[in-house]
Amino acid sequence: MTQHIEDVGVADPELNTSPIADEGDEETEVLRQEMPGEPVCYFNNRRFRTGSYIKTGTVVLKCDYGIWIPAGPADPDNP
Repeated sequence: MTQHIEDVGVADPELNTSPIADEGDEETEVLRQEMPGEPVCYFNNRRFRTGSYIKTGTVVLKCDYGIWIPAGPADPDNP
């Protein structure tokens, strides 16, 4: 993950943001069935392609076919 990760701030509930799930969470599979193969994720009405990383608050998220998956801490020195 050597690319620049854009800091997008916190999610605004008034704007379109794709679901955020944990990789091991049971609800992740339910979300995947609801969002089958979406090529993009949304965060505050902005589109991000599958495979894109963003920083929001203290976490980095990865777009995974319409669902945001936590990809680690935003500050690797303070996990």
